[in-house]
Amino acid sequence: MTLTGTRVNILGAGSSGRAAMALALREGAEVHVFDAGNPTGLPENVTVHGGATPEGAEPCDVLVVSPGIDTYGPLVGAFADVAGETIGEIELACRYYEGRIIAITGTNGKTTTTELVERLLNVAGMSAVACGNYGVPVCEVVMRDPQPEVLALEASSFQLETIVDFRPDVAVWLNFAPDHMDRYPDVESYRRAKLRVFENQGLTDTVVARAGEDLPELEARQITFSTETRDADWWSDGETLFLHGEPVFNLREGSHLRGLHNAENAMAALAACEAIGVSRDKLLAAFDGYAPPRHRCELVRTLDGVEWLNDSKATNLHALESALRSQNRPVVLIAGGKEKGLDYTPVLALLKRHAAAAVTFGQIGSKLGQLFAQAVPVETCGTLAEAIVAAQKRAVRGQVVILSPGTSSFDQFTGYEERGDAFCRLVNELR
Repeated sequence: MTLTGTRVNILGAGSSGRAAMALALREGAEVHVFDAGNPTGLPENVTVHGGATPEGAEPCDVLVVSPGIDTYGPLVGAFADVAGETIGEIELACRYYEGRIIAITGTNGKTTTTELVERLLNVAGMSAVACGNYGVPVCEVVMRDPQPEVLALEASSFQLETIVDFRPDVAVWLNFAPDHMDRYPDVESYRRAKLRVFENQGLTDTVVARAGEDLPELEARQITFSTETRDADWWSDGETLFLHGEPVFNLREGSHLRGLHNAENAMAALAACEAIGVSRDKLLAAFDGYAPPRHRCELVRTLDGVEWLNDSKATNLHALESALRSQNRPVVLIAGGKEKGLDYTPVLALLKRHAAAAVTFGQIGSKLGQLFAQAVPVETCGTLAEAIVAAQKRAVRGQVVILSPGTSSFDQFTGYEERGDAFCRLVNELR
């Protein structure tokens, strides 16, 4: 792809937009950055357009849309109408990348699996960088000299909406459940966006997918994993990982990973790394000392015989269900946050099976409280701080209090990280 002498419009001045800007500048483009705010700190040879609106759309050869901007909205529509080509940051980056790509998508587990792929490959002696929706922007990685041998690329549905030729050597499909209904017109639109990860793969590529997922017919060879059926290539009981029925690795003895969901993430990462020719023995050594990312079933402390877990990254129903399913002791659940238009009825059966009580909070607190009361005793609070106090009063020795919100944090926090950090701080202040 040649950008010399072309005009590139960057829509959005966040981290991915700025990385795309830097790459476009390096390649000789005339770069214009459009943002709803008034971005600062950009190079003098970039034209900045603050307060961007659909009416202010300007023609260009290439439009690069940041993933945080709704591609179904009028702003992108207006800019795309006067652009020669509309792409996203990962599409731009991968046109200048010469190594291997392992792309990880799914509703839940992407970050842990992406981090695992990066760690496994680096310990095995192959340079890899976590990037995309997790880690650093892909354009930033591609501009490094030398480039890493492998991109461990977490690909969200928002990023996959704007691919054209993007073709991963390995595409990992972890799972699918309804999410982001505040952005997509329906569940099928969300699913179609994620399925684009397979769009350009051929016979020489690999798909690593959870057994039983509803996937279309694919050209690439497939490797399956599961914690539910032994018929998959990889199977786990949550402790030992098996390949074709033979034990390969014990998570409890060789890692800090716990729970069925983390067993699936580990199997997916191993299968993906083996698919590009890395020795399994070298990969298994990387589990020693590995701890999963923060805010994902993270043990904060044990107080009076009660474990407190921070699962703030559970920003949708499927992640909440996974958290409940992975616990083998009675749970006091703290859930709530932004109203995203999701149906939480499916969680009732898991609450009856795993929970002793629930505390709800935030914008969706009252709605969740009324629903969850069909399964367990519930208390509804306004804030996370109030919910923690209520949960401490309800929890008894031998139980687990887990913050697994089941929705995003933007009603009271800037992101799940801030929400999780607040939870950890408040829990550590308990006496």
